[in-house]
Amino acid sequence: MTCASPQNRWQRALAHAMACLLPLLLGLGAAVAPASAQEKVQITDPYIELRTGPGRGYPIFYVAGRDEWIEILLRRTDWFRVRTANGEEGWVQRAQLETTLTEAGAAKAFRDVLVDDYLRRKLELGAAWGQFEGEPMLKIWTAYRFADALSVEGTIGQVQGTYSGTDFWNINLNVEPWSDRRLSPFFGVGLGRFKNIPNASLVSATVTNANLANAAIGLRYYIAERFVARLDYSIYTAYVSDSGTAEYRAWTLGIAFFF
Repeated sequence: MTCASPQNRWQRALAHAMACLLPLLLGLGAAVAPASAQEKVQITDPYIELRTGPGRGYPIFYVAGRDEWIEILLRRTDWFRVRTANGEEGWVQRAQLETTLTEAGAAKAFRDVLVDDYLRRKLELGAAWGQFEGEPMLKIWTAYRFADALSVEGTIGQVQGTYSGTDFWNINLNVEPWSDRRLSPFFGVGLGRFKNIPNASLVSATVTNANLANAAIGLRYYIAERFVARLDYSIYTAYVSDSGTAEYRAWTLGIAFFF
């Protein structure tokens, strides 16, 4: 099959969605999450530095010394907002807090909060590029994880080729048996719709609008913070008539944000 890119509403809408999604992912990556509880810890290093924001680019405005008590208020990725005994509030990187002591006198345990976020993930937004029967393909998806190994995923995509353009959508049930691992395979099956629109310049061009079934296999890799890379391979079956089907193969590589 050869697919093309007629200037239709689907094409413009998908291009706009792709343009808007990546800035959204980057913005959501800085979302604030509450600390597990507001607790006090005691500084054991000579000092810790409080910054005006959650990052090394923000200036240091206050230094808390050894034996001072600070209260942990909330976190943003690997940074924690704290309050000193005299009311100063600022942001401290986790590495500076790992040597502090709890009120019981024990070392404060800081699990990798980013990995905890990954294990508790529920919603996912992603975008990918690839090939659909040798033609350029773009797609965006959103998924909801309702069990440790199960998620439902909705996808819209477009194939841009030489002689026709293809729009499609599908809803899949995905199985991810080792969802707690950094590198995790997944499998999916689903149903949707498929629409192929030939170029108007072609003689006897006919629009194909058909039901669609697909099966997918892929790999997810937890990059860092709230981002996951994803590679998948899919087989699409379009029911183009009562007695006929057309089969297409595709692969995509993309990035997703989870929360």
